[in-house]
Amino acid sequence: MADGGPVQHGYPHLETVRSAITALYKRLSYDTVHTFDTSVAPADVAFSDQDDLYLGVQRVAREMVRHLRLPDARMIVSFREMEHAAYVELAAGPEYFIELNDRFRTHRRDIGAALAHEVMHVYLHRLDLEFPGTRDNEILTDTATTYLGAGWLLLDAYREDGASSQKLGYLTPEEFGYVLAKRAIAFGEAPETWFTSAQAYTAYTKGLAEARRDEQQPPLTAAGWAGRRRYAKDRRYAQDHGSAEGSPRGGSYAFSRDGSGGGSGSGGALRVSFPCPTCRQRIRVPAGRRIRARCGLCRTVVECDA
Repeated sequence: MADGGPVQHGYPHLETVRSAITALYKRLSYDTVHTFDTSVAPADVAFSDQDDLYLGVQRVAREMVRHLRLPDARMIVSFREMEHAAYVELAAGPEYFIELNDRFRTHRRDIGAALAHEVMHVYLHRLDLEFPGTRDNEILTDTATTYLGAGWLLLDAYREDGASSQKLGYLTPEEFGYVLAKRAIAFGEAPETWFTSAQAYTAYTKGLAEARRDEQQPPLTAAGWAGRRRYAKDRRYAQDHGSAEGSPRGGSYAFSRDGSGGGSGSGGALRVSFPCPTCRQRIRVPAGRRIRARCGLCRTVVECDA
């Protein structure tokens, strides 16, 4: 929890975030992911200063349990002084003990965000889905919370001005915006209407622009002129030299031979693999053809000028 200190910006964890989205689809399946097609509603986690603190906390915790379909899990929430925003003890259940930072006694509007992250820890624990190392596992938790419909609260908890700052979670504001935008594109939501923080709205728009760039990378037909030209040059090189030559931008596409024969150069016909713009699972198609492909993991249909 950044509380008054500097807030990191940009996309330093983007590859781990993308891996987390892929892992969610692999572990849950397309059908299960799409049962989370409706996000937590702002009214369901609203928490005013007039509400009883403990009754309100339990109400919001129950809403997170309901949203994540954990009917046999009970969250026991308490407050104490600590460095982090919250902590959950991951045991066998059905009772899970969550501790919230004492500051939430007077910052109640962000209790939903803190509980969303901690209840997601329980959900992932029950799925036996985790990444190695604390940092990457927390990034997985933030990504899952956001992609499955509760993490917009974490982004809305981000506030920053010249005198103070606050941010919950391990992702940067722009990374939260990116995951939220990926979800909005996949489910047809408009989360920008839910924000109470102007800084969260700005971070979302930046994340949306980054998510749109995923849909504009070659060999997708939506790629810009420069990307298509670079791709054609790389494809010619791979065709002539029989090598797997990735793109200059992070190797998002790569060429290979399928070993079936019939292609020029060495080996079989040339194929290209590239990340699905929705789930980042790699899609492999014949190179040198205009083709429509379907991702086998998230069922997204893409138009390619391969």
